[in-house]
Amino acid sequence: MTLFAFLDYASVLVFALTGSLVASRAQLDIVGFCFFAILTAVGGGTLRDVLLDRNPVFWIENPSYLGVASAAALLVFVTAHRLESRYAVLLWLDAFALAVAVAAGSGIALALGHSAPVVVVMGIITGCMGGLMRDVVSNEVPLVLKQGELYVTCALGGSAATALASHFDLSPSLGATICAAVTFTLRAGSLYFGWRLPVYKSRPPRV
Repeated sequence: MTLFAFLDYASVLVFALTGSLVASRAQLDIVGFCFFAILTAVGGGTLRDVLLDRNPVFWIENPSYLGVASAAALLVFVTAHRLESRYAVLLWLDAFALAVAVAAGSGIALALGHSAPVVVVMGIITGCMGGLMRDVVSNEVPLVLKQGELYVTCALGGSAATALASHFDLSPSLGATICAAVTFTLRAGSLYFGWRLPVYKSRPPRV
């Protein structure tokens, strides 16, 4: 198994757990759990592969990704009631999944020989789009749009770290590690310490 296939598996697993937790908050049946798990798990990677013209898309080439997501849905279906705060677990699992997915997306784009801007954008898409789809379908405010909260910024920082690692001829595994560490550190800082970026505040028009 290649490094980036492993990262895809890891991000699929953890994003599927977050999708299943959302399904548990909505009190859905097991099919609903599987739907949310798979949508969240493969959404970002699917868009990445389509844009990069990777044929076939990763989960079509290897359907075991769907099995991993479905297993995660089943696990959460039978254990979610034991969690004291499902939303807190969701946030931290999502932070971990974001870090892994950004490393996978940016690393795959880099391995295909794309330029730094494409590497950055693919990292952001892979990390953010699955969770965005999950939150939109569940009718919740997407995490990527929470006011002032660091989310896309974390993916941007991690993807930029991948591009910089390549510029300095670091190995793909070290670049992926640095990317994941930067992404997770920024997201964890936002969740735990309240790190924020300045937000736009409108002013009344002058008379």
